[in-house]
Amino acid sequence: MTDDDKRELRPASDEEIEQSLSYALRYEGRKRVRQADDAMARITAERLREHLQRCGYVVLKEPDAAAPSTSGHRHPNTD
Repeated sequence: MTDDDKRELRPASDEEIEQSLSYALRYEGRKRVRQADDAMARITAERLREHLQRCGYVVLKEPDAAAPSTSGHRHPNTD
């Protein structure tokens, strides 16, 4: 990780942390894990996030990646 990358990091919000943890509890890669239902995954993610905060952890997040272009062609109305 370069110094430029470090400058772009920001603390992840509570919601981002919980969504990421909840997703990890419900999916393995892109495959759905049937052992964890949505409500239990959400509750577990919230409790894990709260515990990490109490222990002094800080979770950082990189900026979202730009959306890829779906076309290699120029738009006809721009020159």
